[in-house]
Amino acid sequence: MSKNDSTPTTSPYPSRGPLQYIPFKISPPLLNSATPWATDTADLSTLYGSPHTGAVTIRTSLLSGFKQNRDHHQYTFFSTVTGHSTAQIKLSEQEGRGEVKDGETSSLNTFGYSPITFEEYTNILRTFRDSGFLTSDNPFPDKKSRLKPFVVSVTGSPEDIGKCCYDLLCLQNEEESVKSREGSGGLMVMMEINLSCPNIPEKPPPAYDAASLYTYLSAVAEAKALFASSHSSAGGIGLHVGIKTPPYTYSAQFEGLIQALEKVANDGGRYPLSFITATNTLGSCLVLGEHNISSLGSANGMGIGGMAGDALHPIALGNVKTIRSMLDASGYQALKAIQLIGVGGVKDKAGFERMKSVGAAAVGVGTAFGREGVTSFCNIAKVQCNICSTKVSINVE
Repeated sequence: MSKNDSTPTTSPYPSRGPLQYIPFKISPPLLNSATPWATDTADLSTLYGSPHTGAVTIRTSLLSGFKQNRDHHQYTFFSTVTGHSTAQIKLSEQEGRGEVKDGETSSLNTFGYSPITFEEYTNILRTFRDSGFLTSDNPFPDKKSRLKPFVVSVTGSPEDIGKCCYDLLCLQNEEESVKSREGSGGLMVMMEINLSCPNIPEKPPPAYDAASLYTYLSAVAEAKALFASSHSSAGGIGLHVGIKTPPYTYSAQFEGLIQALEKVANDGGRYPLSFITATNTLGSCLVLGEHNISSLGSANGMGIGGMAGDALHPIALGNVKTIRSMLDASGYQALKAIQLIGVGGVKDKAGFERMKSVGAAAVGVGTAFGREGVTSFCNIAKVQCNICSTKVSINVE
């Protein structure tokens, strides 16, 4: 098989029929990353309503949900200047949430995943669709003229991911979803596979291991092939799938990523991956308080978690630059076509431009969004905006 064409003469996959793919595009090229501030219906509707987000990422979910413990799953903000946190942790909700203080623009978290299940999120999206919120009844007029996708972030076993992929393809192609896209707006979904959370005991991030990563990508390819073969007569719209990678720190880790991606290209069939989100938080980090006591609780009691925000920005830029360069240098057209969503420490227009300059097609925002809410996107876009201060709630009962 030629490296310039990832589709062999004889494909090992079933016929895909007339399944079509809308080109991968996030416009404007700005969105939130999968964070605790994108958990519930109010969070998601407010993000969707911002005129400065080109997509909405939903907090990473599992098929079975994740059991939150406010004593173990927490976050705090801190300053890289002082080197410690002064924020108090509020334990009045399902998880411990740190207060916002001026100058504390980096973050540390000991989170796992969303307490809301994958199936519950798909039902929330159906409610958005069926209520007209995504189209004619949307209170934000500029959203009526274009399709804003929801990026459903998921994790679990390869089998779980395959099921999520198949179910999202079904959601994408339900008659109601198709009709919602006939005019303007409507429901469009993508899937991000989070293979890089550093905070799950005894479950190392699969994205650090080429063999594990390949297993997940194969599961996606199989799920897409199964859907295409079982819906070949009806046609439909394909599903853009991406992976969220951890901060790689040395060359062998980047090489392992590329090896897994190229191995999937050798398998034939339509390439299963459209984008890579780089990066997740940096694990094994510890932030102490003013009295040198761990700022956060955690499952093992050490308060060690994943770091993001300002402190992550240089390594995030390095990861995006390196991955983009290696994808472009690949002999496989399928890898060259993969788009990057750059995430890590972007809080203003300058940071956004830096991330774009190293190869990001779109830029994700986490810590700044957690500190400032959706007005963070106004600040990055450098515009005055009254719309983002409006919070919209959709009844999902």
